[in-house]
Amino acid sequence: MVNRVASSNTALVLKVIGIVCILSFFVDFGVLLLDFSPTNKQLQVGLVTAIVDRGIVPLLGIGAIFVSSWMNNAEDRPQGLDLRLPALILASLFGLMFLLMFPIHLNNVRQVSTQRVSQISQDAQQAETQLNNQLSKFLDQLTNNQAKAQLEQVRNQAKAQFAELLKDEQKYKQALDNPRLPAGQKELLKKFKANPQELDQFIDQQTDPKEVANQRISQIRQRKEEAEKQAKDGAWKSGLRIGISSLLLSIGYIIIGWTGLKGMGALQGGGKRKAPAR
Repeated sequence: MVNRVASSNTALVLKVIGIVCILSFFVDFGVLLLDFSPTNKQLQVGLVTAIVDRGIVPLLGIGAIFVSSWMNNAEDRPQGLDLRLPALILASLFGLMFLLMFPIHLNNVRQVSTQRVSQISQDAQQAETQLNNQLSKFLDQLTNNQAKAQLEQVRNQAKAQFAELLKDEQKYKQALDNPRLPAGQKELLKKFKANPQELDQFIDQQTDPKEVANQRISQIRQRKEEAEKQAKDGAWKSGLRIGISSLLLSIGYIIIGWTGLKGMGALQGGGKRKAPAR
């Protein structure tokens, strides 16, 4: 008797868990739809991602409902509120929904990735244009003798600082032993120490407006390529993960829904055929 009561309580708990799982999914679904926009592909990608990530919850709920029903049948107890048919219909609808999400999500991810790459390219082009404009203004200012004198003063100060460091053996060794100093700069110091003319060429190169502009443009283009690669890789990984998950959920729901509906139809049909024999 105690076992029957415990089994009955377990079946009831499983049914409640199943109902809560399904209802919680619909609550999340409704909240997510509040920010939905049919024209915003980025929001659509986020919506599908969130729904697919929660897609296993109602599947567990449907499983709990059927386990509860099986326990009642095994103990020959009345079902009470039989939720098997609504659960199977819901599973079939979920299967269709996740099946449709698969191609839609891949297309949205592709479009979002294309837009992101295009925006990165535009930002990089704008940065290059601004840099070229600044270079043109600076070169125009260099026609002024005062601007030339200021540039030459900057070069002389830089050369003097390096020359003082290279002449002082103690400071020179401290710089080479400094773990915070990058290895590239240490190599430059060694090169300047061996050949002081290299220092002059380096300072002239680093203070040449055109050379500085070219270096910055090169950095902008490198960052652009890295950003585009990250955007493409992120879109590809997201599309693959959510797409496959959506397809797997669709297969699972369709198998449960259609197989279950077919089985219940066969049982009801068999019952109708046996009725006249009585």
